[in-house]
Amino acid sequence: MVSVVIAAHNEARVIGRCLAALTTDGDAGPLDITVVANGCPDATAAVARTHAGVRVVELDVASKPAALNAGDAAAVGFPRIYLDADIVLSGADAGRLAAALTGGPALTGGGPALTGGPPLAAVPGRRLVLTGRPLLVRAYYTIQARLPAFQGALFGRGAVAVSAAGRARFDRFPDVMADDLFLDSRFDPAEKREVAAVRVPVATPLRTADLVRRLARVRAGNARLRTTTTGVRPARRAAWLRHVVLRRPWLAPAAACYVGLTVAAAVLARRQGGAAVWGRDESSRVGSR
Repeated sequence: MVSVVIAAHNEARVIGRCLAALTTDGDAGPLDITVVANGCPDATAAVARTHAGVRVVELDVASKPAALNAGDAAAVGFPRIYLDADIVLSGADAGRLAAALTGGPALTGGGPALTGGPPLAAVPGRRLVLTGRPLLVRAYYTIQARLPAFQGALFGRGAVAVSAAGRARFDRFPDVMADDLFLDSRFDPAEKREVAAVRVPVATPLRTADLVRRLARVRAGNARLRTTTTGVRPARRAAWLRHVVLRRPWLAPAAACYVGLTVAAAVLARRQGGAAVWGRDESSRVGSR
């Protein structure tokens, strides 16, 4: 049985949409779904319980790594999918991700060539949602979407599937916020696969200030992970120039926006002392129960 673990902190607005997609698609077979509501004064747990067959675990403290570890302890099956509460992944697509780890039909197309059997970790492709976003936000993602860091990576999708052998690569999620970058660091390139048949919409911030705050959180979380965990891919600060703009000079105006927002986020992260907290962009969380 495929298990899905969802760490949810104050996600009452979107958790229902996430669970409905997972549970209403009959083609995928049964899913073992665990929602870990951590530090939630809102109705996250109550909304999750309205969905039949969903296991709900509640933690008093808001902590994504603690929630992921609690979800792992409760989950019973493999492959296992770690899913963000604001990501809409159908049950059928959850099955396709799982099939990529067990040698099923999802192995056709996408990702690096494999010679030693199925991969140990798989992710969907991503479709950035940019409708209605301001010019600076759209310019930033024009560059970010083309960065080579997202090729053969497990981060930036809000969904990561691992096999039982893949999960055996580590004991517990460390006390850092960059969980997807941590998972990425556990596997070699040939052990990872982007499943071409699955694409998830990834919401982007509705306001420029929200984007800067998101980037500052990500920067702080990634920096902390790199100081505490081995094998994490290094930050390549000039990739936007070498791999994007020099090959597509017409993107120079968008690159100027990208650099300016990146610098603003770095300044904000320093002012905040580099603290990585369980936060998120509220502006992009539009959903229903």
